[in-house]
Amino acid sequence: MAKAWLLLLVAILSEVVGTLALKRTEGMTRLAPTLVMLISYSVAVYLLTLTVRHIPTSIAYAVWSGVGLVLITLGGFFFNGDKLTWGLVLGVALILAGVMVLNLTTQRRNESTPPNPVQESDGVVQ
Repeated sequence: MAKAWLLLLVAILSEVVGTLALKRTEGMTRLAPTLVMLISYSVAVYLLTLTVRHIPTSIAYAVWSGVGLVLITLGGFFFNGDKLTWGLVLGVALILAGVMVLNLTTQRRNESTPPNPVQESDGVVQ
């Protein structure tokens, strides 16, 4: 399970790199930043597909979105000259709070509910 979380972290970082490269592509007219963006997004999505094999999709995507949003917001401020406003900071904080609530409540539900194995007979899922 720890490997899945590591894959998710690398997927998030790759997506952040791709998103921060968007501005530098200048509408996909500059080759190098465009290639960085396309490769980063491809790696991110591939790693996310590996991640959801072990982490529920809702949790993986919530963490992806929340952590990615924070990192992209900070990266935009430090590398792309984006402005940080109180409204932006409050919005990001509220999204992070939602991600944490979703993660905590889903983990508890998954731990308290026994697994329901899928049974097959004659090729029919019951």
